[in-house]
Amino acid sequence: MKRVLATSLFLLASAITFAGGYRVGLQGQRALAMGHTGVAYVNSAELAFFNPAGLVYLENKINASAGGFGVFSSVAWQNESTGQFANTDSPMGTPFYLYGSYALNEQLSLGLAVYTPYGSTVEWPTDWAGSHLVNNIELAAVFIQPLISFKISDKFSVGGGPIFVTGNVNFNRNANRFLTDQEGNRSNVTIDDSGVTNWGWSVGGMFRATENLTFGANYRSEIILESEDGAATFANFPNDSGQPVVVGGTAIPSNGTQGFNASLPLPAELTVGASYSKDKWVVNVDYTRTYWDVYEDLDIVFADGSESINPRNYKNSSIYKFGVGYAASEKFMLRAGYYFDESPVQSGYFAPETPRNDSNGFSAGLSYAISSSFAIDASFLYVRFKEINESYDYVDDGSSFGGTYKSSAFVPGIGLTYKL
Repeated sequence: MKRVLATSLFLLASAITFAGGYRVGLQGQRALAMGHTGVAYVNSAELAFFNPAGLVYLENKINASAGGFGVFSSVAWQNESTGQFANTDSPMGTPFYLYGSYALNEQLSLGLAVYTPYGSTVEWPTDWAGSHLVNNIELAAVFIQPLISFKISDKFSVGGGPIFVTGNVNFNRNANRFLTDQEGNRSNVTIDDSGVTNWGWSVGGMFRATENLTFGANYRSEIILESEDGAATFANFPNDSGQPVVVGGTAIPSNGTQGFNASLPLPAELTVGASYSKDKWVVNVDYTRTYWDVYEDLDIVFADGSESINPRNYKNSSIYKFGVGYAASEKFMLRAGYYFDESPVQSGYFAPETPRNDSNGFSAGLSYAISSSFAIDASFLYVRFKEINESYDYVDDGSSFGGTYKSSAFVPGIGLTYKL
């Protein structure tokens, strides 16, 4: 049953990492309302995430943005051959962000960004057809980043800083399709770890070609989360001997807990884009390339020294984003946007822990200026994932698990912007 733990960690890693897993692209109300664009848009402290090079171009000495979202997602799965059907019943996710910047002088600004780019909760019904792959998963990762923004000239600036990451995860799945204890309770494994930390970095550049046209680029490094102090708990196994036993050629672990080590990579990503403003209008276009090919496999080292490698075989993927804004009055700014997000998951690697395929995101929002210093920002996102009939072909018993997946999500959000 070492393969049970190995596959559990394999699913854990995929969930921590983005599309195909679940990447929370919710890093600002104003940006999200415009299709999650902003790498070249000088507008608010949301630049701390999208491109810190732009912080030095903000007009005010102090800038701050804070907000949160409610994520409501659903997944329906059906095996057309057997007629089996299941729906997720996942609670609301609550990603948040907090950004601030302070202009030391005309050439130099400092900033701080706190945000949650990875986080998800997925719950399938008890003992559903795919319970040998996942029952439920909860995860969260918080990024904390001090920033510096430097103006080289009136037209060009650079910015960036180190990123500190801390995360936690809890994941549960049944051992296989049939194994139970003497009372008929399904044998299951729970993976739990918290306080997993590491460092990364980001760097950006901005070029203000004309008064109306700005170009931007931002690179965020790959970050490896090393899980070294987590616990794998085996429950309801028909073995209380304290030692693994072999039944019918299969090793059945004893109920209890053991440790593990695993490296969980968060891939690097590069975003480039442009922003054009004229009179009351602004138009943003961004392109993001995520370097998922770092996920060739996941290497697991167990407390007893044994090792397991689990294939992932992700491919690099792209996100194409577009947004538009219109200043309806001195008080109101209206926004709308769209993006197309490619999945990095290749055929045969589609797992149900966070089933995500190519998706279309439609967004809208507005800002209302309460005063010259404060504004309320609101956004709404609807995501429709392409219906797909796919399978995961690396089940412990050599079989595959598949079916038709239909997924969608809607995300309301609200925040505050401050400048002084």
